[in-house]
Amino acid sequence: MSTRTLIQGGLVVTATDEVHADVLIENGQVAALAGHLTDTARSWTADRVIDARDRYVIPGGVDAHTHMELPFGGTAASDTFETGTRAAAWGGTTTIVDFAVQSPGRSLRAGLDAWFAKADGNCAIDYAFHLIVSDVNEHTLREMDRLVAEGVSSFKLFMAYPGVFYSDDGQILRAMQRASGNGGLIMMHAENGLAIDVLVEQALARGHTEPRYHGEVRKVLLEAEATHRAIQLARVAGAPLYVVHVSAQEALAEVAAARARDLPVFGETCPQYLFLSTDDLAQPDFQGAKYVCSTPLRPAEHQAALWRGLRTNALQVVSTDHCPFCFRGQKELGRGDFSKIPNGLPGVENRMDLLHQAVLDGHLSRRRWIEIACASPARMFGLYPQKGTIAPGSDADIVLYDPHAEQTLSAGTHHMNVDYSAYEGRRITGRVDTVLSRGHLVLDRREYTGRAGHGTFVPRSTCQYL
Repeated sequence: MSTRTLIQGGLVVTATDEVHADVLIENGQVAALAGHLTDTARSWTADRVIDARDRYVIPGGVDAHTHMELPFGGTAASDTFETGTRAAAWGGTTTIVDFAVQSPGRSLRAGLDAWFAKADGNCAIDYAFHLIVSDVNEHTLREMDRLVAEGVSSFKLFMAYPGVFYSDDGQILRAMQRASGNGGLIMMHAENGLAIDVLVEQALARGHTEPRYHGEVRKVLLEAEATHRAIQLARVAGAPLYVVHVSAQEALAEVAAARARDLPVFGETCPQYLFLSTDDLAQPDFQGAKYVCSTPLRPAEHQAALWRGLRTNALQVVSTDHCPFCFRGQKELGRGDFSKIPNGLPGVENRMDLLHQAVLDGHLSRRRWIEIACASPARMFGLYPQKGTIAPGSDADIVLYDPHAEQTLSAGTHHMNVDYSAYEGRRITGRVDTVLSRGHLVLDRREYTGRAGHGTFVPRSTCQYL
């Protein structure tokens, strides 16, 4: 049976346009747009009419970097696919791209199947997968070809975490060479893990055990060095490169220099690097453990460079790296040894709101907000125009956003399955009002109407910037 929904009277904001328009949705897709109060719009009829006056009508957010249920450091991320995707929907995100993990000695397929088992039937919004490649060998290289053809077209490697996810330069080069032939995109966690481990050992030997030393040993120069090395390896391989969670001015400079030479190098940053700093990591009484993530938080003076990088397109995407661990019982595993604090922050619910605050603060335009949070991640990872925009034929993943509502971010009101907020007490303006996923109401005037199992797996094409 055909179902039609009409969204009337809002300001439609995409990465390219701002227009007062009505949006007609039919069978889960955008059917048409027409100027508000035009004859065309007046002629439309629908089963459901949504009043969008005084609201922005924006594409649902695409968060291209999440870690639901990720095992790490003897524990696991506290958000399941059910709780994490519900929280994402509350925050205006309608698609996540999560990371399936290959276990050393196992196949890529086994890792992907394990993540399908976690996600299938449990997600409130649509989802896709990247693959973390932990064991580069001839078998896994051949598997990469098949997975790209099946819609899993991006592969993450780590220059950090020796003994866990780490790949050496030879393995990285082989994976990049394979990606250069099959159209895949290599994503890189760029930190010099071998050098960091030396500095960790030396810090602990000096009795430096508090959370703030996590940031001090993971030095800016070791992020910049690894970023430079990753770029040069990608050049040798003739492969594109996407550098995840760029946190510091020096690493950003490496990405920007590569892009100035027209190299296919892309960069992502995260809200924590734009809004938090080493001051948070240094909070007393072990409270700084809440802010332990990798790459680490940096001194606040790096933020201006990151905002500038977002405005100039040296950085293309803002994702969350959502990987929550509760303070009690999880972050506390690192009392007396910062190296045992699980690495990760919650944020999937906060990204769209924080970036809207950045619009109000003058860091971004409205269209750039939508570009870095919706359209660019969709293009980067082969989801556009199905996701990331509002256009005829696109999925009706649409958010009604109240730009005037005021809120205070708090663990007491968020929906992520974690016992603290990284932004506790921060007052911001702007809030998600209503969310549709493929035309289905998931959030209706701040009332949750979604369900686990509505979200479906979305196969992806290859990077659309290449």
